[in-house]
Amino acid sequence: MECLSCLLGFLLLAASLPLDAAKRFHDVLGNETTSGYMRREYSQLNGWSSDENEWNEKLYPVWKRGDSRWKNSWKGGHVQAILTSDSPALVGSTLTFVVNLAFPRCQMEDVNGNIVYEKNCRNDTGPSPDPYVYNWTEEVDWGSGSGPGYHVFPDGRPFPHHPGWKRWNFVYVFHTLGQYFQKLGRSSARVSMNTANVPLGPQLMEVAVYRRHRRSYVPIAKVKDVYVVTDHIPVFVTMYQKNDRNLSDETFLRDLPIMFTVLIHDPSHFLNESAIYYKWNFGDNTGLFVSNNPTLNHTYVLNGTFNLNLTVQATVPGPCPSPSPKPPKPTSFLPSASDNPLELRETPDEMCQIHRYGYFKATVTIVEGVLEVTIIQMRGVLMPAPQPASPLMDFVVTCRGATPTEVCTIVSDPTCQRTHSSVCEPVDVAMAGGCLLTVRRAFTGPGTYCVNLTLGDDTSLALASTHVSVPVRDPASPLRMADGALVSVGCLAILVTVITLFVYKKHKGYKLIENSTGIEVKGRGLSVFLNRAKAVFRPGNQEKDPLLTHQPGIL
Repeated sequence: MECLSCLLGFLLLAASLPLDAAKRFHDVLGNETTSGYMRREYSQLNGWSSDENEWNEKLYPVWKRGDSRWKNSWKGGHVQAILTSDSPALVGSTLTFVVNLAFPRCQMEDVNGNIVYEKNCRNDTGPSPDPYVYNWTEEVDWGSGSGPGYHVFPDGRPFPHHPGWKRWNFVYVFHTLGQYFQKLGRSSARVSMNTANVPLGPQLMEVAVYRRHRRSYVPIAKVKDVYVVTDHIPVFVTMYQKNDRNLSDETFLRDLPIMFTVLIHDPSHFLNESAIYYKWNFGDNTGLFVSNNPTLNHTYVLNGTFNLNLTVQATVPGPCPSPSPKPPKPTSFLPSASDNPLELRETPDEMCQIHRYGYFKATVTIVEGVLEVTIIQMRGVLMPAPQPASPLMDFVVTCRGATPTEVCTIVSDPTCQRTHSSVCEPVDVAMAGGCLLTVRRAFTGPGTYCVNLTLGDDTSLALASTHVSVPVRDPASPLRMADGALVSVGCLAILVTVITLFVYKKHKGYKLIENSTGIEVKGRGLSVFLNRAKAVFRPGNQEKDPLLTHQPGIL
């Protein structure tokens, strides 16, 4: 009897050895290493399998971290797997994961799925006589694809024989929430997962990558990343203002509209059929603004700091939840006049409306700045001989808002694409004269130019653009002609004076001495005549324009 009991115990122990030794998916990909670990139950993901399934370790060997075999898993170095996703995802939407393989230097995948060395690329080992790192196309062991038992995934399921499947030489195993998904691919693989049954909050996605190797597979990389599922609509807001110098500091200008644009992170287009409303509170006591447009303009009219609040509401059509069972009514054996022999049953509608919300908050600072700049006059500058090689132009500009502290000018070709010169200078506040400036700039020669002129301070930058035509300079410039005219007028004045004196002396001999007083009167008349002659030939020299004192300073 004792021998029989020992035999039965041995048989039971032998029968249990394969079960204990068999690898399961959560042993290969999960973190459950202790026997006493209590597994958490998750809802079923559509198209995914439980990680309690057995893993074919013979076909897909499992190497722990630090195993020396990792050093020889790839020729010429190590392969890095890069895992990304379009997380965060609104619950119920589709979340997509992408794995890209980064090969060692000078290696790449060709059109046939083989790994080759890049041409004209040198690495530490020097050029290789063999153009292939892995030439899987010529492997005869791959077979026809129908019979061999190694055309299977780690759980034993056969590869899908879609067109070109033999060129896909990598096996990707995705693992999350106690479930896995297997995929055959090339140097990149993409997997999408519906999040309706995914718990809210951060979750972990792990991926193991194997490469083809004759009649088995070799592990080449492992990677993991965190993704997030939320019941709040992921919302971001961009803020733009025309003359704002720094759009990232959330400091804006008073009396200029700010354009607020709402960006909803919805890469799977889950909300495309939803009615979306945007509720704005700008924090300046202007009230609540409700719109169905993701873009809205708002102008702050006071300086200060304001708290911006946005609530986004999306109405999503979806199936109605099943009604919760009602507690049974207490049993009464006494008749009641209010009892209705027909029981009313609540029948839920076929479709219900599910409301999702998103929130955004920001603090904005409103300050005074340069709001607008206008070029009111352009004129050429006449210089005395010899004239400078570069013609000069004066631009009279005015602005609205704060007094600028800097003026910049960019001179470009007529298309405003190719820059000829760029000059920036500080502005003396005392010279600004109520934001009225004269900016003098030199040009390389005659022609048509595009001129961009900006006035700014620490927080603002206002722009004005114009085209200017610089004429060809005439050697007989107006100043030279004016000098010649002045010389001619001088000679004529001298000639008139001589003739007048001659006539006066001749006429004087016929006058009596007692009429000397008349001579003085006529002398004064001659002085008046000469003064009037000078005024005719040189007008304006005796007049001072009081408006000249109000001309802006030249920069």
